Amino acid sequence: MIRPKSILPLLLLPVCAQLKAQQLTVEKIMRDPKWIGTSPSGLFWSSDSKNLYFSWNPDKALSDSLYYISTTDRTPRKTLADARSNIQTLAGGSWNKARTLFLYNQSGDLYLQDVKSGKTTRITHTAAYESGAQFGFNDTRIVYRNGSDLFSWDLKSGATEQLTRFMQGNKPESGSEKGSAADKWLKVQQLELIDVLKSRKEKRDAAEAFQKTLTKEETLRALYLEGKSLGQARISEDGQLVVYTLYKSGSNTSTNVPDYVTESGYTTDIPARSKVGTEGQGASELYLYDRKRDTVYTVKTDVIPGLTDKPDYRQNDTAKKAVKRDFRIGGLQWSPNNKYALIDVRSNDSKDRWLLVLDAANGQLKPLDRQRNEAWINYSLTGDQGWLNDHTVWYQSEATGYAHLYTQDILTGAKRQLTTGNYEVQQISLSSDKKYFYLHTNETHPGVVKFYRLPVNGGKAEVLTSLEGGIEAELSPDEKWIAFRHSASNQPWELYLQENKPGAKAVQITDQAQSAEFKTYAWRMPEVITFAARDGANVYARIYKPEAAKKNGAAVVFVHGAGYLQNAHKWWSSYFREYMFHNLLTDMGFTVLDMDYRGSAGYGADWRTGIYRHMGGKDLTDHVDGAHYLAKEHGIDPKRIGIYGGSYGGFITLMAMFTTPDEFKAGAALRSVTDWAHYNHGYTSNILNTPVEDSIAFTRSSPIYFAEGLKGHLLMCHGVVDTNVHFQDIIRLSQRLIELGKDNWELAVYPVEDHGFVEPSSWTDEYKRILKLFTSTLTGK
Repeated sequence: MIRPKSILPLLLLPVCAQLKAQQLTVEKIMRDPKWIGTSPSGLFWSSDSKNLYFSWNPDKALSDSLYYISTTDRTPRKTLADARSNIQTLAGGSWNKARTLFLYNQSGDLYLQDVKSGKTTRITHTAAYESGAQFGFNDTRIVYRNGSDLFSWDLKSGATEQLTRFMQGNKPESGSEKGSAADKWLKVQQLELIDVLKSRKEKRDAAEAFQKTLTKEETLRALYLEGKSLGQARISEDGQLVVYTLYKSGSNTSTNVPDYVTESGYTTDIPARSKVGTEGQGASELYLYDRKRDTVYTVKTDVIPGLTDKPDYRQNDTAKKAVKRDFRIGGLQWSPNNKYALIDVRSNDSKDRWLLVLDAANGQLKPLDRQRNEAWINYSLTGDQGWLNDHTVWYQSEATGYAHLYTQDILTGAKRQLTTGNYEVQQISLSSDKKYFYLHTNETHPGVVKFYRLPVNGGKAEVLTSLEGGIEAELSPDEKWIAFRHSASNQPWELYLQENKPGAKAVQITDQAQSAEFKTYAWRMPEVITFAARDGANVYARIYKPEAAKKNGAAVVFVHGAGYLQNAHKWWSSYFREYMFHNLLTDMGFTVLDMDYRGSAGYGADWRTGIYRHMGGKDLTDHVDGAHYLAKEHGIDPKRIGIYGGSYGGFITLMAMFTTPDEFKAGAALRSVTDWAHYNHGYTSNILNTPVEDSIAFTRSSPIYFAEGLKGHLLMCHGVVDTNVHFQDIIRLSQRLIELGKDNWELAVYPVEDHGFVEPSSWTDEYKRILKLFTSTLTGK
């Protein structure tokens, strides 16, 4: 049958439009991310559990909008702008024991809501920011912090009382003012000889004494900070005892980052971080203030076990004198019966975490649990802890090599491990009735997170969410509902709602995470595979494989940033631009490998610390072994493999191009660390210690020492106003390459970009250069 000519264009247009939409380009994928769609975020419940609020932007407004649903009407609706200031967030709020009153902070002031009636009472109205609010005095008062001091607000009378009086400066000497004996003699002489001075002092003393009878504050004991800063302060439920910490900070040599492109036309300096080893770590002290006895006790910390222990790498030090390590104190929590306080202590060298119990009766500490790691403690997975009852605590520990949940009786010391296995318990919360723990874990697969419910006495955890991929769950205050975000590796985050019970059906609430344009392309779901590293370890990775007809025999290895991060998983990646770029490369015939190398998150302590004292060691050989795997198992030409990544990924790229130059023909190093002695203290000292104490670790881990090894083609890209990895890093390496006479490298600079690029034009320019590098060197095009 012959179709009329007038109809033919109408039939072909949709097909042509679809084919055009399916063709990826760097310009397209690096546009403002709004083109992808809009995912919900920032989930929080109303205190009565009737409404769920979330940030969402399906209309592509200049800023995100606040939407809500109810448990009975699940159609998302935008909140009215004039009503948003009255919508409180439960984050950081607290409940009374009966869960009838909810206390929250909004714009720095405190509010109390009666959940049943909905009536809200404003407690404070000050220019200062009130914080740490909680119910106290057996739920008869609100206790909060204003500045350095604790205050209480009486629920019945509305009266405010100041509970502590922290003072700057040093405590005056007992019986007289500070000063030498000669100074004191001269003052006495002056008052004896000069009647005017004597009279004025008598009047001043009388006025001060009278004022003290009128001002409650002056009757409070002065708690002197003595040049330190107040850390935490927690008052017992009965209001009698205050446990608090003072922190003496160390020295700090900061740096500046020049900003050349400014509105004023002048170059300005951006204050930035210090460098590893130049930042004094300071130390904490612990005190107990008995308000009833008007007495302050210094809590002795000598009972902390192993304070003088050296790390293994320093066991051969010749110094005979044992030196106590400094530590930081946090996580102060009173037991329900006010008899004990749980104390979290962390060594400044990050090799120890101690849990201790403070006995309020005698002011003494009792060691409860010590977690030791010769590399460093993973505080991000050992921070959840609390009281189960008057004499039992719960906490996280990596003692077995994986983060798990424990309970321990503080009286007998008996400890129970409630979860076990080669997986991580990543988040823990305790139900309001203290019958269940709610857990996020990756028990079924390292790249899958699910939400579970576990009885507090142990047993089998019940899975509450069944969808594969990633889960970020938020329980309603009455714990009848679970709101959660879910995503897959090729599908951005959407919002779901279900009842809080096993087997409940999850109802999808939003459907705007993918725009119509985004859906016109068949985004790949990369296969998550494992391959064997040279030491026998299994490395998890995502692999993108082109169609056989398009396969060009070349491959690109991607290195995710941050070091301690997971990307070979089954949920939507934070590296979504790179994910789209990998689809583009695969369309062009490249095979792409994206692995969770040694040091990555999600695989336990040994995997995390596999890079201790040698970054660019096992993490690099994992990538080399990945390249060998591609050649052996997927027919890739070993002479046509490239590597790229940003931040830590840029660092690995440099180490690959400099120390294993025959393995990778080309590399793109983005915002790269080139010398770890110039990076920050908090991250670097955990892994490499400090340059003064462990210079070997820094020398063998820093690319700048190996630049002479460059053979292949190297592209380096860096933001000029990068306050994380300073532009100075790449400039120092560039000078080194110039002095070595290397001519197969180039540097692209981005004058207005920080560490994480913002402008689509910058992303586009950077990835066009990366694509050009790989097509020209790996395919010859």
